[in-house]
Amino acid sequence: MSLPEVVSRDDWLIERKALLVEEKAMTRARDALSTRRRQLPMVKIDKDYVLDGPSGPSGLEEMFDGRRQLIVQHFMFDPEWDEGCPSCTGAADEISPGLLAHLRARDTNFVVVSRAPLDKIERYKGTRGWTFPWYSSFGSDFNYDFNVTIDASVAPVRWNYRTIDELEQFDMGWLGEGSSEQPGYSMFLRDGSSIFHTYSVYARGTEMLGGAYYFLDLTALGRQEEWEEPKGRAAEVRASLPDFST
Repeated sequence: MSLPEVVSRDDWLIERKALLVEEKAMTRARDALSTRRRQLPMVKIDKDYVLDGPSGPSGLEEMFDGRRQLIVQHFMFDPEWDEGCPSCTGAADEISPGLLAHLRARDTNFVVVSRAPLDKIERYKGTRGWTFPWYSSFGSDFNYDFNVTIDASVAPVRWNYRTIDELEQFDMGWLGEGSSEQPGYSMFLRDGSSIFHTYSVYARGTEMLGGAYYFLDLTALGRQEEWEEPKGRAAEVRASLPDFST
């Protein structure tokens, strides 16, 4: 792999400032997209899902752990496998106690769900040293309803919001053959005793995730931070600073 060109500091600064224009444009576009995402309508969950968790059978409401929002990582782990998907494993390695604490501080719980039986999940979880909540959807419709287990014999094929006919146009018709596990994330909102599905992301869309803010940007309530204008001396200092927002 070739290395970047070596230039003077002045020439580097010219290139860096040109890139900064593109970076700011991308930031503004991302902010606008996050706003649009929060404005999406939502769908009420009418089915009583029962998943197998560390404390026994749990409904979707219990998975909120008393919080208003729930983020579910759909971890690829087929019931016939002895280990989870390597790519999902890499993502799960980054689910730190700090990340969970930051999400929970924003009234948002994070759990992982796979279709493998709980005993396989617990065994694999132990080998990795993970402590996050991980539930088994084995025997339920959960994975099929949220399009992360694809099996035409169980439910109509739909992956990343495309039907089998649309998938065939992208050379992905193989998803209609047999059964396969797919990755993704789904977001839910609780309002009293009612639960709503607000968003799901699949395929390369999952690659844009990172820290707590990235996850919160996918939820209906967002980052839940209100900007307050600085007062007193802080306001004077703020007014004297260049405007880097554009």
